[in-house]
Amino acid sequence: MQKTQVWDGFIRFFHWSMVALVATLYYSAENSLMEVHFVAGFTLLALLATRIIWGIIGSDTAKLSALLHSPKSTIAAIKGQQQAKPGHNAAGSYMVIAFLILLISQAVTGLMTTDDIMYDGPLVAMVSSDLSSLAGSLHHQIFDLILIAIALHIAAIVIYKLKGKALVPPMITGKTAESYEQSVKMKSGWLGFAIFAVLTTAILYVWGAESISTLIG
Repeated sequence: MQKTQVWDGFIRFFHWSMVALVATLYYSAENSLMEVHFVAGFTLLALLATRIIWGIIGSDTAKLSALLHSPKSTIAAIKGQQQAKPGHNAAGSYMVIAFLILLISQAVTGLMTTDDIMYDGPLVAMVSSDLSSLAGSLHHQIFDLILIAIALHIAAIVIYKLKGKALVPPMITGKTAESYEQSVKMKSGWLGFAIFAVLTTAILYVWGAESISTLIG
């Protein structure tokens, strides 16, 4: 059976790296492993920045414009009435947008958060104490919303599976057995990987060198 490629290599890497990093951030925060938390947070920030860039220059199914749908299309997708097309349907697209907004907000507030004892985010010195305090509060509250979004995402995957549509395998292999009327232009994910490597190196060099040195030493 011929399969259709719907996800490029970088999008699949982004998805599973995001899962691993969010899990690491949660575990490190709960266990006061703050050096690990900082490194994972900086890496996530680089990953999100790369995803935004890839959403402009990447494959058709990776583009940010492909995530925008009308309310009518979203309702149709929820009811299972939307015409099948490569990539996320309307409902799934808005879940992706929600995740991106939550994770970017989490990363940015983390940069301005301090525990007033040992650890300061790299932007703490550049903002007022009131803003830093607000950022710290939001940093904890947003993560609760992220956990809710993850639960909804898993529930949607289970529901689709029960309906006979597996969403996980295509995010592993990049391909699906479904056929579509419209074709998509896929790009090599290597450019995305290169951008991610450059951004990660730059961010860790500027903000994460001390944390890495502590972990290594």
